[in-house]
Amino acid sequence: MVVELISVGTELLLGNTVNTNACFLAEKCAILGLSLYYQTSVGDNEQRLAETIQTAQKRSDVVILSGGLGPTQDDLTKEVVANVMGKTLIEDEHTKERINDYFTKSQITITENNWKQAFVPEGAIVVDNENGTAPGVIMEENGKTVILLPGPPNELIPMFMNDIYPYLNKLQPETIYSKMVKVCGVGESTAETMIKDLIDNQTNPTVAPYAKVGEVHIRVTARAKDEEEAKKMIKPVVKELKARFGKNVYSTDENETLEEAVIKLLEKNELKVTTAESCTGGMLAARLVNVPGVSEVFREGFVTYSNKAKRKILSVQKSTLKKYGAVSEKTAKEMAKGGVFATDTDVCVAITGIAGPDGGTEEKPVGLVYIACYIDDKVTVREFNFKGNRSKIREQSVVKALTLLRECILDVYGK
Repeated sequence: MVVELISVGTELLLGNTVNTNACFLAEKCAILGLSLYYQTSVGDNEQRLAETIQTAQKRSDVVILSGGLGPTQDDLTKEVVANVMGKTLIEDEHTKERINDYFTKSQITITENNWKQAFVPEGAIVVDNENGTAPGVIMEENGKTVILLPGPPNELIPMFMNDIYPYLNKLQPETIYSKMVKVCGVGESTAETMIKDLIDNQTNPTVAPYAKVGEVHIRVTARAKDEEEAKKMIKPVVKELKARFGKNVYSTDENETLEEAVIKLLEKNELKVTTAESCTGGMLAARLVNVPGVSEVFREGFVTYSNKAKRKILSVQKSTLKKYGAVSEKTAKEMAKGGVFATDTDVCVAITGIAGPDGGTEEKPVGLVYIACYIDDKVTVREFNFKGNRSKIREQSVVKALTLLRECILDVYGK
């Protein structure tokens, strides 16, 4: 089954808004096993939008439009789709009541143009919006399906997952089931080389690697008559991936993040952790604090950006900073050790580096980062030379710090 995405909004064409909806929808359609050949962004123009919809209907079974369902005059999606499909817009009493309730509970006065959102194409399936006022719409005509979704991601994502995803899944003659194997500590090219034979010989299940910052995610997808059979098909492939990547596999849960996996390890081994950061400025601590319940294992996070702070808070020796510099293996070691003793914790991860764009030298270029982990009276230090802009270097540093923390725990405790 072929699906096509149309993102509506002049703000997308002008670059004022990043089109995260298309990324989300494309990923979910892939999981469903739908073939996606075209994505289009079109402005708030009636004629161009109509032409885009007509073209999409000719070559795709399902057309998903996002955006343009608001109350203002330039919100044209619903009206144009109805016109293209020869349908009249009629007032939906259920939606009107929901809009009224929404504004009443929000203590906001309803303006007349808001009632525009209560009109839907005749014969359409109306999908309630639990996070806004514009309902979703599903239209089925001559073997083709057109789906309208609101533009705001906080409305589109839950609506798609709760209602549209199950609907699309039922349209498929077979069940599609996927399992994600998440790997850290292995580069993209290395990971692909390690599974090249699986990719080259794939039929059903399929194996697809996706590069993330500092990680590689490998999706295994099977097509079968039911979910139980699909799971059986996937199981040996996942087992093989685990055998090849070993401890570098940190999760097979689609929704589990690297920081969540690390927190689980800390909890399992009853460890307390502290972070000591320089160039990342607290980004590592922020990633850890993203995890609910982290207070059970996270003691303190230090941002020791200056040499004075490194000396005062982490007890980095003045002679070390003078001889080796703030960005050095020796300084990273002392930061990690100092973090443990300053907070009486079991583990400390320290980061020091040059994020740029300035500050680099021939000896110590921009992107040079040292990451240290102190655990069980031992300090492990890694040197990295990251490429990219300041943001990219800092982001990569955090992922590598989480990876090193995980590796060190596994090396000491084995679980």
